[in-house]
Amino acid sequence: MVNSRVEAVLGGGGAAAARACAGCGGRIADRFLLFSMERYWHTRCLKCSCCHAQLGEFSSICYSKGGMILCKNDYIRLFGHSGACSACGQSIPASELVMRAQSSVYHLKCFSCATCRNRLVPGDRFHYVNGTIFCEQDRPGAALVALQGGSIMADQKVC
Repeated sequence: MVNSRVEAVLGGGGAAAARACAGCGGRIADRFLLFSMERYWHTRCLKCSCCHAQLGEFSSICYSKGGMILCKNDYIRLFGHSGACSACGQSIPASELVMRAQSSVYHLKCFSCATCRNRLVPGDRFHYVNGTIFCEQDRPGAALVALQGGSIMADQKVC
């Protein structure tokens, strides 16, 4: 994840004319251009990949993860609210892969059955009951959830 501050740069003259927009590829001849995530953008082209909100307001913050540029709300919706593991409470680095169960986010090593402590991996079947993970063998009788490859559950919508 890149937590990038959007900076407005005064275009004026030759410097702006030589810049190409990372969004549309067109030449930036505007009076103001944006510099975010080490690239230049037209103010109208820097948009959230999910909700398409313009992120070009001065001093806005945008996020980048998984090839997407995101507003704060969509970043939180997709990748968790606090950036902390629901099992151990420790911070999860932005570059680390995670496991998800409903709105909870886990380190790969922490995504394990509460009863037998066996680690669950993509493809394993598990039960998620009141915020607790159980493997199929230790299921307490709740609805079964199949873990899909990657970090997004089948019933969650990415965008």
